[in-house]
Amino acid sequence: MGAQTPGNVSLPFVGKDGTMQSKKTHVLTVIAITTLIVLTGCNSELKNCQIQNKKQQARIDQLRSSFQAESLKLDKCDRKLQTAQSRCDAKTQSLQEKLAALQNDLAQKKELISSMQKQLLYGGARLPVELSTKLQDFAVANKNIVTYDENKGLVKFKSDLLFARGSDEVATNAKDTIKALCEILNSQEAKKFDIIIAGHTDDIPIRKAATKVEHPTNWHLSADRAIAVLDVIANSGLDFERMSIRGFSKYRPIAPNKPGNKGNAKNRRVEIYIVPKGT
Repeated sequence: MGAQTPGNVSLPFVGKDGTMQSKKTHVLTVIAITTLIVLTGCNSELKNCQIQNKKQQARIDQLRSSFQAESLKLDKCDRKLQTAQSRCDAKTQSLQEKLAALQNDLAQKKELISSMQKQLLYGGARLPVELSTKLQDFAVANKNIVTYDENKGLVKFKSDLLFARGSDEVATNAKDTIKALCEILNSQEAKKFDIIIAGHTDDIPIRKAATKVEHPTNWHLSADRAIAVLDVIANSGLDFERMSIRGFSKYRPIAPNKPGNKGNAKNRRVEIYIVPKGT
């Protein structure tokens, strides 16, 4: 036998079967068995991982399929929304145009109504030059009792010079002034126009018992005075069809009344508006 190095020494070893084996052989056997056990365990874990991966992949595939289906639904809904939005925009624009047209029409009608109301009683259209000139001359000739507003077509009488306090009987001297006005109102230039006679009072209440019998309130007094002037005008040849009356009591003052219902002479008046025929 030759010399052996320590690393190559093989010691005898008794195996399970009673045979003598070297320690090296035994170590290899142990390693093999250990490797087999490890490999067996790894194979089991690998199979478990493969199973889990397969399940996970199936879930992923299912989610992808669901995602694609929902994406298609979303695209379809989006197209419907865009179509609806387009139609809605068109309808909205159409409605906005109609609204603008209606608002414009409404504004025009409002302006027309306002203009017609002014023509009815306050600030009517200007009268023809010939007629307006005659009325101006009439007002100048009777400036103590009459004023004329050419912008409103308005002849205004001071009722204190037409009526006694609490009365609706036209004063004798005032009748001549009204008759002079009627000559103008019966002229060819004025026959295309009607007249509105409006009576006004101040805020002094009706207190006398005898007066209250005839005129219970300032409403009655203002209307009765307008009727009295109408009668004088009618007796001067003006057609009743051309005339109407209004009574405003104390509610259309042109100047402040004195405190404590003390009145104001400026508010006691009879106004005659010359307005377009049929107004």
